[in-house]
Amino acid sequence: MKVPDTSNCLYLNQSMNLVECRDKCLRNCSCVAYANSDIRGEGSGCALWFGDLNDLRTLPDAGQDLYIRVPASELETKNGRKIKIGIAVGVTIGVLCGLVLVFFLVRKGRTRSILKDRSKEEQEEDPKVPLYDLSVIVSSTDNFSHKNKLGEGGFGSVFKGTLENGQRIAVKRLSSGSGQGIKEFKNEIALIAKLQHRNLVKLQGYCIQNEEKLLIYEYMPNKSLDFFIFDQTKKRVLDWNTRFNIILGIAKGLLYLHQDSRHRVIHRDLKASNVLLDDEMNPKISDFGLARILGGDQTTEITRCVVGTYGYIAPEYAIDGNFSVKSDVFSFGVLLLEIVSGKKNRGDQHQNQNTNLIEQAWNLWIEGRPLDLISEDLKESCNGSEALRCIHISFLCLQQHPHDRPSMSFVIMMLDSEICLPQPKQPALFVGEYYSSLNKSNLISGNELSMSILEAR
Repeated sequence: MKVPDTSNCLYLNQSMNLVECRDKCLRNCSCVAYANSDIRGEGSGCALWFGDLNDLRTLPDAGQDLYIRVPASELETKNGRKIKIGIAVGVTIGVLCGLVLVFFLVRKGRTRSILKDRSKEEQEEDPKVPLYDLSVIVSSTDNFSHKNKLGEGGFGSVFKGTLENGQRIAVKRLSSGSGQGIKEFKNEIALIAKLQHRNLVKLQGYCIQNEEKLLIYEYMPNKSLDFFIFDQTKKRVLDWNTRFNIILGIAKGLLYLHQDSRHRVIHRDLKASNVLLDDEMNPKISDFGLARILGGDQTTEITRCVVGTYGYIAPEYAIDGNFSVKSDVFSFGVLLLEIVSGKKNRGDQHQNQNTNLIEQAWNLWIEGRPLDLISEDLKESCNGSEALRCIHISFLCLQQHPHDRPSMSFVIMMLDSEICLPQPKQPALFVGEYYSSLNKSNLISGNELSMSILEAR
């Protein structure tokens, strides 16, 4: 600046520095400005101005620094604005940060709660089941040796194994091309682990490793029911009392699934090959890969993907995808006829015939010759009244409409007592024609595999 007119200026000691000059000005209430009196070199001396600052102007290329005293009130106003703005900004930022923090904590709390609930649900849905290392299973089955193979089904093969502690196991090895994926695999694990009944197979553990999906069951030394009843030689092992006990055991297993377990479970694939026999020929229902749980008071469900096995599927399920506990009752009715007759509801013996086992049995019933259905090897051991009652019950289970079929609790009551049985209506005979049309369209496999109308298994 060009310093103001010096008429109101006081010059002090030329040896004073700028700090000392500032102090002198602040000590005198009349001092309004100060500057070095000698601007040569680094500047020295002290010049103080009092009163009005006249002839004060800016010089673009010359001049010197002038320090002007400003009233405290003016400084407070300017600084106050800055402080207020700073406080406002700070408070705003603080509030925003607080809201973000609260939102984060609330969300974190909800997430923890959700995760906790999920964890609880997962613990309920996936009970603790031992997880086996693949090397242990490979060693126990001699690398899935053919000599240890117990059988083969729609989802893969079953092998016999022996663990290091001597415990015998049955290993269900899902084939890579099977229709049962991770969902069905976990479904079977979750279901069987929760279901505890003497007529249901017990799950010992599982293995998911190196593209392998393995289920480890308790070992059933006598394999499955179809291994006996459809073999001309082995069927003789099963006398009538044994077969009747098997029928009753299967019925009790289904009753547990439908009514007495924690959940209402629909098996959806009940057949002779899915009934295993222990060393005392007690039946145990197995293979829950297709099973479904109905929630609450739900009694029926509709699906677009019909799965099951050719010859055992109820008509309302095969056609409309409508399944319920009565769908299992229908399958039980088919199985009941097969156990009594020793014949398959479908198979090579019917290829050149227009009737299936259900229709053959019904024809004999209306002709008054129902006992002619009984397998020849049972003639000596058969209890005629019990066999007749079983055939009668099978027709009640095979009724066309689901509501006409009995519940499994009533089936057991009819099997276990001498109560008068209701007269059956004609069973669902047209199912055979429906299956035949499916077979012609190559939607059903030609072996004992399960089938799917919309998704091949």
